[in-house]
Amino acid sequence: MSNCITIIGLGAGDLDQLPLGVYKLLKNASTVFLRTKEHPVVKDLEAEGLNFISFDDIYEQYDRFEEVYEEIVNRLFIAAKQKDIIYAVPGHPLVAERTVQLLLEESGQHGLQVHIAGGQSFIDPLFTAVKADPIEGFQLLDGTDLKRDDIQTNQHLIIGQVYDAFVASNVKLTLMEKYPDDYSIMIVTAAGTTEERIEQVLLYELDRQLEMNNLTSVYVPPMKKPSLTEFSSLRSIIADLRGPNGCPWDKEQTHLTLKKYLIEESYELLEAIDEDDIDHIIEELGDVLLQVMLHAQIGEDEGMFTIDDVIERISDKMIRRHPHVFGDVDVNDVDDVIKNWSEIKEQEKGREKKQSILDEVAKGFPAIMKAYEYQKKASKLGFDWNQPDEAWKKVLEEMKEFQTEITKNDREKQLSEYGDLLFAMVNVGRLLSIYPEEALEMTNQKFRRRFRYMEEAVENSERPFSQYTLAELDELWDKAKKAGL
Repeated sequence: MSNCITIIGLGAGDLDQLPLGVYKLLKNASTVFLRTKEHPVVKDLEAEGLNFISFDDIYEQYDRFEEVYEEIVNRLFIAAKQKDIIYAVPGHPLVAERTVQLLLEESGQHGLQVHIAGGQSFIDPLFTAVKADPIEGFQLLDGTDLKRDDIQTNQHLIIGQVYDAFVASNVKLTLMEKYPDDYSIMIVTAAGTTEERIEQVLLYELDRQLEMNNLTSVYVPPMKKPSLTEFSSLRSIIADLRGPNGCPWDKEQTHLTLKKYLIEESYELLEAIDEDDIDHIIEELGDVLLQVMLHAQIGEDEGMFTIDDVIERISDKMIRRHPHVFGDVDVNDVDDVIKNWSEIKEQEKGREKKQSILDEVAKGFPAIMKAYEYQKKASKLGFDWNQPDEAWKKVLEEMKEFQTEITKNDREKQLSEYGDLLFAMVNVGRLLSIYPEEALEMTNQKFRRRFRYMEEAVENSERPFSQYTLAELDELWDKAKKAGL
């Protein structure tokens, strides 16, 4: 029969709070391994003659807690192969005890059994200390591995393992991403014992408290109003807008009616990016996100899909198309990444029945963007010019044909030849790695700046535009050019 590691919890308090069964196990044990001696009950047990072997020295040998826990587990496995052992941890073995989880995960590989013999967690005395009711919803998180996105500000939050000022500093910085800097919190040490200490401080003062140890936890009360940084808050706002008591306009919208707004907001975001205006970018990103959330809420209202489905689909796609990040594929440079992306995308598209490679280009693209993408697709099949100057010859040919049609009165042919000329120009830009939409927008902005200069000059002259000759306006335009606009 395999040897056994019996794990017991020393509880959250002193000897009087130790369960009788745990106390008997400790009294009858020849040797007990302790994760740490820094616990109120240990001194009382030592006074009764119990012998312990603690792992406190390991904490000084490693920089990361995970390394400490792995070393403790390794030593326990070595000892357990010789005889049955008892391993004691603060609180309850299954509450905030990484070493216990590692023992449970790896015991089978070592041919050993692990038995949990109970204990009292620190959660009950901590809620008693801060006078909070956990039925309202709470989270228990690890201070040594605290992540912003795990935090729900509308719930009671207990952060354990806040051993020292270094951990406290990291906890503070993470919390300040969700809570106001002056949010009132509590530092609770040795909850439920005669040494219990509770300090109410402001969040920014958290790491200024000098007395912290392995019995220290941080309690953060729920925010009365959910933080506007929470994704759940935005989701709730959108649901309310389309709810029974919501906005009449929002309730009337459909996927089709919202199409034009998504296009408008996308172009406004592009404008903000071109201007390199951070505040404007934040605002316009929010407007684009609003459109995504409205479409998702419409999907949910119709019982077709939710924002969760949208997030799941894009998350799955990003993992699938980045095997060099989330898998075992090696890449050397960006070209390898693009090549892999294209190959994976082709495999995915292969599942869909398409009549033409051009069907992969979105039908809703603006015409110039669609021309660019059509040309890219055709190029993959070898239908392309070899050099930009060859494509330029086609531009000159189309210019002559268009010039010929200008002298005639056939509107349809003029439209056709003008389109051919634009298409040929897009081709030249593509072969020169010039994105036509970006190039044209730069010219639009340049035109806007120069024309605004002309408008201001006309306004300052106190003469209306109608009194200016074309030559005079051209002169103002040239001045705008010379001014670097």
